[in-house]
Amino acid sequence: MARPRSPNGRARETDTRLEGLFPGTARELCELNHRNAFELLGATILSAQCTDVRVNLVTPALFASYGDADEMSHADLGKVESLIHSTGFYRAKAKNLIAMASALVDNFAGEVPSRLEDLVTLPGVGRKTGNVVRSVAFDLPGLPVDTHVIRLSARLGLSDESDPVRLESALNQVIAPNRRGAFSLRMILHGRRTCKARTPDCRNCPLVDYCPSGSAGRS
Repeated sequence: MARPRSPNGRARETDTRLEGLFPGTARELCELNHRNAFELLGATILSAQCTDVRVNLVTPALFASYGDADEMSHADLGKVESLIHSTGFYRAKAKNLIAMASALVDNFAGEVPSRLEDLVTLPGVGRKTGNVVRSVAFDLPGLPVDTHVIRLSARLGLSDESDPVRLESALNQVIAPNRRGAFSLRMILHGRRTCKARTPDCRNCPLVDYCPSGSAGRS
């Protein structure tokens, strides 16, 4: 098989190969447990600097106490801090959760909006979190860029952009709108399992034959 030589070619080939490795929709690939858009939004806020496994241990009790935006908007700050303490940065996250819920009640009738322009107006919500919600909860185009996506894009030579917004724009030009959410999640899963930050497992990587950072890709 001819190796893709251009950044766009490598991006398209990566999209195809990772789909074979991690099949499914963005909703199926998401490792944050949730039952609706509100729970996914809250869980994604909690996932900053925290593993999905840890978040999934915390959210059942959190959403049992505050199951929707109205309940969360009236939450006791100290209780929320106690419930999410183990996720790290719990004081800032607790304030953001309550403020996010209040903004939903005040501006969106308590419902999570689907437009990225609306999502990023919520406290604690940036483009990455907004794109997670769009692609997973609403099955809309959205390509979340996190540290895994940045690292793998650089190693694979998909783009030389390191700024998340610019990298998102660059990848959006290559990845079809209906594939963007799943593509991002597959990159994240591959980064967690194989292309790790300190010890990439190039010997068992299905992308190594064209990866500029792998031994086969440099030959």
